[in-house]
Amino acid sequence: MSVGILLITHSGIGGAFLNVAYGTFGKLPLEISQLSVCRDPDPDLLIAKAGYLVRKLDAGDGVLVLTDMFGSTPSNVSQGLQHQGFAIRVVTGLNLPMLFRILNYPHLPLNLLAKKAVSGGKEGIFEPLTGRDIETAENLQTGKKKHATILRQKRVVVVD
Repeated sequence: MSVGILLITHSGIGGAFLNVAYGTFGKLPLEISQLSVCRDPDPDLLIAKAGYLVRKLDAGDGVLVLTDMFGSTPSNVSQGLQHQGFAIRVVTGLNLPMLFRILNYPHLPLNLLAKKAVSGGKEGIFEPLTGRDIETAENLQTGKKKHATILRQKRVVVVD
């Protein structure tokens, strides 16, 4: 058995993420489905549709529900699912690094997979540096005006 994944997102976002995942992985290692939320939705109908998908995805180990933005309709639908007693965990702020991290750890139980989702999402967000940023940090370091550390592998500069 394994955890099922349900993406509940605004129109088209979940489908686009799944297209990228299928293009990258080919066959996905976890059962996954998505529910798109359109304008002026009926919350009760959406919760019923999401409940149907959760029952379909849950092979006994629960379902990880990923939504695109906390406080939005997809997030509210996931909260409705939690109130119905489904064996789910909800993580909001869906991004592609989060989804890929989950798909790389299909053997994890639901609670640990939710933690992987959060770490994958957070660690997938950073501002890449330009050559000029690195040159400026190197000048700071050699000029000893400030201490600068350059981590070239991740292209991150930390200036104290």
